Amino acid sequence: MTDRNTVRFVLDGEIVEIRDVDPTRTVLQYLREDLGRKGSKEGCAEGDCGACTVVIAELVDGERLGVRAINSCIQFLPTLDGKELITIESLSPNEALHPAQDAMIRNHGSQCGFCTPGFVMSLYALYETNKNPGRRDIDDALAGNLCRCTGYRPIIEAATQMYAAQSPASSDRSRLLSKLKRKTSLQVEHNGRHFFAPLDADELAGLVKRYPDATILAGGTDIGLWVTKQHRELDIVIYTGRVAGLQAVDVTDSHIDIGAAATLSDAVPTIVKHYPGLDEMFRRFASPPIRNAGTLGGNIANGSPIGDSMAALMVLDTTLVLRCGDAEREVPLRDFYHDYMVNDLQSGEILLRIKVPLPKSDVVVRSHKWSKRFDQDISAVCTAYRLQLDGSVVASFSMACGGLAATVRPAPNTEAAINGQEWNEATIESACKALATDFSPITDMRASADIRLRATQNLLRRFFAETVDDRLVTVYNYGR
Repeated sequence: MTDRNTVRFVLDGEIVEIRDVDPTRTVLQYLREDLGRKGSKEGCAEGDCGACTVVIAELVDGERLGVRAINSCIQFLPTLDGKELITIESLSPNEALHPAQDAMIRNHGSQCGFCTPGFVMSLYALYETNKNPGRRDIDDALAGNLCRCTGYRPIIEAATQMYAAQSPASSDRSRLLSKLKRKTSLQVEHNGRHFFAPLDADELAGLVKRYPDATILAGGTDIGLWVTKQHRELDIVIYTGRVAGLQAVDVTDSHIDIGAAATLSDAVPTIVKHYPGLDEMFRRFASPPIRNAGTLGGNIANGSPIGDSMAALMVLDTTLVLRCGDAEREVPLRDFYHDYMVNDLQSGEILLRIKVPLPKSDVVVRSHKWSKRFDQDISAVCTAYRLQLDGSVVASFSMACGGLAATVRPAPNTEAAINGQEWNEATIESACKALATDFSPITDMRASADIRLRATQNLLRRFFAETVDDRLVTVYNYGR
């Protein structure tokens, strides 16, 4: 029987076993301090710069191999259990360069070199997952890596040219990973602190009920910062990433059913497939390494007032399935948030699934994100809309906003000013005035209160313009 207290993963074709693991030791700390692998760098310790990028490979549904770039600076070491860790050193063990490394050299893609390993690992992930990327695919793949020498042009050229060479042969990943499959859950204990990784929903619910004050860890893209930036001691961590079925994304006759531990990279494509008007917002949602680790359930449960997913999910009438012990209940997302970082979860209760209704053919859904940068920036304002017309009259209109209040929430006065009215400029101008009664935004480093309100009003006008002439979507989204 596999030792419950032993973290097991693959590194460079070998199975590594680690006992007595600090539950919140990061992968980056392990690489640099324990293994002496200095290629992965710490630039920000919050998943923004990409200097720490590594790649994780794991078996999906027990068969398919998934390969993804993640930020090692905010990923806890026990979450590697059952996976393969690939670092910059892994790519050229015998001094035979990987095509991504070779292309970077030939195109002079490294300047000071600090960020280079992270860029190479993002290129490696792209090489492994997309054999014919377009320019937008390349830009998106590199959106989580910042080059402070502004050397993007040669790096992008390296991305286009690395496919000219074949990757060196690698070990049989699937075979090795299959050896790591657990029959019992991981239970790490270190100096009185605990890390639990249950394997099924019943065990998860039992642990959460037993330890109601435990930290529930999904992707770690928020909680990792509690450790690296706020230096918190987390005594009990319950990890949802190994719970069977909790990563699933299924489409039923009535809705999209998303497990709370499904990553954004897994959940978002299905949502966008059914609601293409949300594509721009979700492409700008964090960076690929964050989306590869962070979960939709975590974004919802964390409840940040600037969380980008919630506004869109609210206007879609999304419902949350919550579980406490053996009992489940459903709560509309619109009613989930009570105040800043306060939600409807009761003691011992956990978010289990997210139910997003399928679209009607005559409904328009869009979301707009307004921030200082296009890629990988926190929203100053994020808005979402759902519109259904009966001829020229509004049969149904919903709007929700993030960044304007203590929580992401609907705009009821704005909705009332639009519902049942003619869909025209006069109605929109009346709704823009109503917006000022729905929200009292604050001034902070991202925007002033006045600018936030005016931006939200202008985004509503933009939505109206897009519904009048769809050609404007291209102008707004890509004409930058």
